[in-house]
Amino acid sequence: MKYITENRMSEPQFIHLKVHSDYSIIDGLSKIENILYQAKKFCMPAIAITDFTNIYGLIKFYNTAHNFGIKPIIGADFLLKNNIQCQKENLSEITILVSDNFGYHNLIMLISKAYQIGFNNNCPTIIREWLIEHSKGLIVLSGSVFGELGKYFKKNEKSNIIDCINFYKKYFYNRFYLELERIGYKHEEEYIQFALKISLKYHIPVVATNKICFIHSKNFQSHMVKVAIYNNTTLKNLKNTKYTIQQYMRSTKEMCSLFSDIPEALKNSVEIAKRCNVTISLGKYHLPKIYTKNLSSQEYLTQRVKLGLEERLNILFPCISEKSINRKIYDIRIKHELNIINKMEFSSYFLIVMEFIEWAKKNYIPVGPGRGSGAGSLVAYALNITDVNPLQFELLFERFLNPERISMPDLDIDFCMEKRDLVIDYVIQLYGKKSVAQIITFGTMTAKSVIRDVGRVLGYPYVFVDRISKLIPSDFGITLKKSLINCKQLKQLYVTNEEVKIIIDMAKNLEGVIKNIGTHAGGVVISPGEITNFTPIYYDIKNDTQLTQFDKDDIEKVGLVKFDFLGLRTLTVIDWTVKIINRKKLANNLKTINIKNIPLNDIKSFNLLKKAKTTAIFQLESKGIKELIKRLQPDCFEDIIALVALFRPGPLQSGMVENFINRKHGREKISYPDPIWQHKSLKPILKSTYGIILYQEQVMQIAQTLAGYSLGEADLLRRAMGKKKQEEMSEKRERFKSGATKKGIDAIFA
Repeated sequence: MKYITENRMSEPQFIHLKVHSDYSIIDGLSKIENILYQAKKFCMPAIAITDFTNIYGLIKFYNTAHNFGIKPIIGADFLLKNNIQCQKENLSEITILVSDNFGYHNLIMLISKAYQIGFNNNCPTIIREWLIEHSKGLIVLSGSVFGELGKYFKKNEKSNIIDCINFYKKYFYNRFYLELERIGYKHEEEYIQFALKISLKYHIPVVATNKICFIHSKNFQSHMVKVAIYNNTTLKNLKNTKYTIQQYMRSTKEMCSLFSDIPEALKNSVEIAKRCNVTISLGKYHLPKIYTKNLSSQEYLTQRVKLGLEERLNILFPCISEKSINRKIYDIRIKHELNIINKMEFSSYFLIVMEFIEWAKKNYIPVGPGRGSGAGSLVAYALNITDVNPLQFELLFERFLNPERISMPDLDIDFCMEKRDLVIDYVIQLYGKKSVAQIITFGTMTAKSVIRDVGRVLGYPYVFVDRISKLIPSDFGITLKKSLINCKQLKQLYVTNEEVKIIIDMAKNLEGVIKNIGTHAGGVVISPGEITNFTPIYYDIKNDTQLTQFDKDDIEKVGLVKFDFLGLRTLTVIDWTVKIINRKKLANNLKTINIKNIPLNDIKSFNLLKKAKTTAIFQLESKGIKELIKRLQPDCFEDIIALVALFRPGPLQSGMVENFINRKHGREKISYPDPIWQHKSLKPILKSTYGIILYQEQVMQIAQTLAGYSLGEADLLRRAMGKKKQEEMSEKRERFKSGATKKGIDAIFA
C-alpha cells in the first residue's frame, strides 16, 4: 500500500481508521464522496469509514473509493455491554474493522444482532458474547477514553481492567489495539499514559485515531446544529455532548505532529490498513429458489406462459378463425421474450411474482393491471402478472428488459392499500422471515425543512423562520442555491437582513445531509438463504419491520432482487365501490359487474372524463391535470395514455401540449419532423400522437427505423437522452448518424 509523491515511492505515515459520514445520522456531517475527496487531497492511500452501528453507505464507499484510487477499509463503531443485563450508563465504545471476507460477514452479523436483539433504551448495542462467536476476521480498537479500559481506568477498577485485557488477548490475539486520541476529551492524557503502560506490560500495540465527525474545523458549528436538530432542542440548550472542534479530518502532517511522541501509534495505523483486505462481490444476481416440480425454472416458466397465453387468446379472440389469424404474432413475441428472459437467467423472477400475485387474487386481494415498463412484457401478461396487452398498445419489451444493458427486471405491482401487508406476510411465510426484508430509505434535509430546522435550533421566532421557508419555491428538487437565484424577494432578504443570511448560510451547510431513516414505499427483498449473507439488518421497532441496511440501488448492486409491493388507495376505493354496487344488484336479482369486462371505449365513461369529474381517479385527480382534461377532451383510451404523458414539466413547458391539443381538434395541421422521409418512415410510429414524439417507445422505434438500431440499442439511446449528458449524447449522435446514412437518410444531418 504505497502512493507516489513528487515522483518518488513513499510509505504512508498515517491512515485514518475512525471516520463518520452522514450515515451516522447524529455523529457525522460529511458525505462519503467529500470524505474521499479530502483523503485524496491529503494523498492518503486508504481510509476507514466506521459509522455508528451501520454500514448503510458501504457500497457507495467501496465503489467511490476504488474510483478515487483509495483503499476502502470497512468497519463500524459500536456500543458494547459486558452482558445482556448491563445498564446504559455502563456501555462502552468499541471500533471493529474488517480484515477479510470472513470478517465482513461477521461484521454484518454483529450489526444485525445489535438491531434485532441488542436494543438498550432504543440504542442498538452488542455484547461480549457475540464478539466471541463472530471474532474471525475482525480487528478491534479499544475505544479510547470511552472504551472499556478507559471507563475502568477512570473508576480505578483494576480487576475489570485485567479481565478486559485477558478477554481481548484470548479472543482477538494480535487483533486488539489500544486506541489513543487527542481531540480534547477530559482525562485524555492520563488515559494515554495508562494505555502506554498497559501496552508495555501486556504487549498490546497502540494506534492513533481521530474520531472524525466533520471534514474541516470550520464545520464544527454546523455539526453541533445538526446534533441539536436530531435532539429536538436549541443550540443554546444542547447539553452533555462529547464533541470537540478537533474532530475534523487532520492531514498526515498534523497527525504526525500530534503523536510525534508516540510514533508507533502512527505506524500501527498503517499496519492495520495493510491487514484489511476485503473484496465484495457485486453485479452477480442472487434469485431465491421457487418450487418448479421436476422442471428447471426455464422449463416451468415456458410451460406456464404457454398455458397462460392460450387462456388470454381464447378471451381476446373467441372466434377460432380470428384466433388462428392473430396467433402467429403472439407466438413470435412470446418466443422472443422467453429467449431473452432465459438467456439473462431471470425466469425465477417471473415465477416468484406470478406466485404471489396468483395467491393475492385467489384471496380476493385487488391487484393493479400493471404500469411502468413492465407492461411491455407479453410474458407478464400471459402469467396474469399484468392485465395490459402490450401488442394492443405497441409497448416494447426491451424498455423493460434489455439484453444489452443487464439489470434486474423491475415490475411495479399495485395492491389494495388495505390488504397489501397480507401479501407481504404471505411472502415472509413462504420464504422464511430470515430471507425477507423491506428496503431502507434515507431522508435528507431539504431546502424548506432545513431552513425551519436551523432557524428553530438557532433560537429564532417561528413566524420569522416560517416567512423565510415559505419564500422557497415548492418545485421538485429545489435547492437553496436555486432559490436565491429564482426568488428575488428571498435574495433581497439574504442581502439586506443579517439574521436571514445567518440562517441560510448555516442551512446551506446542512442541506442534503441525511436526517432520518425510513422504509421504501413498496420495495421488498427476497434472498436465497438468509438475507444477512448479503446485507446487515436494520430493525424498525415501532413498526415491527425488518429492513435492509442497503438502499434500493445498493441492494441491486449486491445482487439481491427487489420486488415492489405498492399500496394503492385507488384500488381500495374501486374494491369498495364494486362491492357496494354488486350488493345492490344481488339484492335486486341483477347480474353483478366485473370491472375487467368494462370496455375501453365506454361512451358514458368518456363523457364523465371530459367534464373532468376525476376525483379519486389515479393520476387524474390533481387540479392541473383536470384543467388539461377539459382542454384536451379525451374521447378514446389512447388519449388517456397521451394525457398522462403530456402532464409532465417537459411537455408543459415546451409548447408540446398546445401543439397536441390543436392537432387533435383540427386547429393545426398534422405534420411530421421532416417531409423528405415522413411517409417512408415515421407516420406509422407517430400517427397516434398527431406527428408529435411523445412516448419513449416512439424514440426507440424511430432509432430502429431511421438508423437501424436494435431495440436493445434503442433503449440505451432512450436512457442517454433522459440523462442529458453532453458527452454521452455526442457519442450516441455519431452512432445514429452512421446508421441513418447507411439507410440513405442523411438529409436530417444537413
